[in-house]
Amino acid sequence: MTRAGRVRANGTRLAAAARRAVAAGRRRSAVLSELWRRSLQLRVVVSTLALGSAVVFVLGIVLQNQITGRLIATKEEAAVQQTRAAVDIAERELVGISLDSEVVRNRLTSARNRLTSLSPDSSAGAFEPVLVNDDKDMARDQVSFAGDYDAVPVSLRKFVLSGPRWTATQIYTVERQNSRITYLIVGAPVTALSTNLPLQLYMLYPLTAEQGTISTEQSTLVVGGLVLLLLLAGITNLVTRQVVLPVRRAARAAERFANGELGERMVVAGEDDVARLAQSYNEMAESIERQIRQLEEFGQLQRRFTSDVSHELRTPLTTVRMAADVLHASRAQFPSGLSRSTELLVDELDRFESLLGDLLEISRLDAGVEDLVAEYADVRAIARRAVESVRVIARNVGTEIVLDLPEEEATAEVESRRVERIVRNLLANAIDHGEGRPVELRMAMSADAIAVTVRDHGVGLRPGEAELVFNRFWRADPSRNRQTGGTGLGLAISLEDARLHGGGLDAWGERGHGACFRLTLPRLARDEYGESPLPLPPEDYTADADVAAEADPVDAGAEEVRS
Repeated sequence: MTRAGRVRANGTRLAAAARRAVAAGRRRSAVLSELWRRSLQLRVVVSTLALGSAVVFVLGIVLQNQITGRLIATKEEAAVQQTRAAVDIAERELVGISLDSEVVRNRLTSARNRLTSLSPDSSAGAFEPVLVNDDKDMARDQVSFAGDYDAVPVSLRKFVLSGPRWTATQIYTVERQNSRITYLIVGAPVTALSTNLPLQLYMLYPLTAEQGTISTEQSTLVVGGLVLLLLLAGITNLVTRQVVLPVRRAARAAERFANGELGERMVVAGEDDVARLAQSYNEMAESIERQIRQLEEFGQLQRRFTSDVSHELRTPLTTVRMAADVLHASRAQFPSGLSRSTELLVDELDRFESLLGDLLEISRLDAGVEDLVAEYADVRAIARRAVESVRVIARNVGTEIVLDLPEEEATAEVESRRVERIVRNLLANAIDHGEGRPVELRMAMSADAIAVTVRDHGVGLRPGEAELVFNRFWRADPSRNRQTGGTGLGLAISLEDARLHGGGLDAWGERGHGACFRLTLPRLARDEYGESPLPLPPEDYTADADVAAEADPVDAGAEEVRS
């Protein structure tokens, strides 16, 4: 492999490693973010630690400044006193000093040795004296000194030279033998009797002990702060846990209660706020359980009543049907008025039988005893059979049914009887409200769903009525005459049939632009599916939306009902 190839390979490996590291970081960040959102205990502990850390940090800074300032102030006070005493000794030692530079240097050295031999003040500590014959106008080679004069900073020298009896202090760090030593330097002028020599005394007090004390104090503050934060975290975690655990138990009890375990209750221990919360929750759960039981009993009684009445009416209805059929067969022998009454009687008996059948069907759906007998079938054939079943009714009112079916097979796992009933009810409803205009049945499919829409161009629906069309016995206009002799339960049964398949039945309507009902079924019974293959509102509505806004400026209403 060439060098360029190796470079590219290394770059590719580095990029892959970087991508993996970024992905791992994102996963960890997502986990931490999820934990932060879901854990109240973690948020309280972290927030308390953050605030506690800020308080400990500020308190540590204040304490460190106070202790350091007190140590330096004590050291400086003692050093100034000892320096003044040393100035007096130096003045006595330098009485009558000669102006000869060599003599000055010897006398300074002797005086420095005398100062060095003194025992240091216990509060000021050890010191290094420096005696200097210096003037601000004196050349460097003319300066005589005894001691480490280079350790004295220039700024301190100028300050001491600027006043006749001023004592000045300065903290200064000196490099010595590859180490750094910090001194408290005290400088003062020295007046030698019978001479006008510009003499100064500088006392260098090492701050090693003070630095050690400050380091020990800093370490103590850091360790103490960490221990305090750990204790604070533990205490906060313990206190928060005492509050969070009962809340978690209440949440788990509420989840189980919501999942149908109506006998779930919380344990009441003590008389504190948590115990009162548990007691209130238990009382609420008992009240809800009683109401649910009552509603279940009422629903069972209602369904049983509907079923019993429907069954009990079968026998007299059969008798009445037989008598009506005999009368209807002999109607030619009756007068015209009586013959018409016989025909009306047979028509109403047909409607009564349909109503009884629908009541029995919806009572079984309400009771949840209906089973879906699904098999793979071509939904196009089911739609055609539904169209043929309402063809005569559509021809009587002059309504044309327009079919738009896919060319390939539209197979799905459905119960053909129920799907045909849904489409038939939608077609009959469209014929009733289509005012003789064409009714369009369209079908489309996707990988996971099949959709059927039934579109009419009649009176349409007012805002809010799309939410009511699936209610039992609801009619948009009670004064309108039914063309199909419906019972008022067709759309309600259709909705339940769609839910039984795991699908949905939607409604849309616009005043003056008709209505559209959309049935969406999964390709596999009770399977999940994405969006419906057909839109709602329908596509043709957008073409005349502006006209509709001028004629009747209301918004379209749509409701989707899914299982």
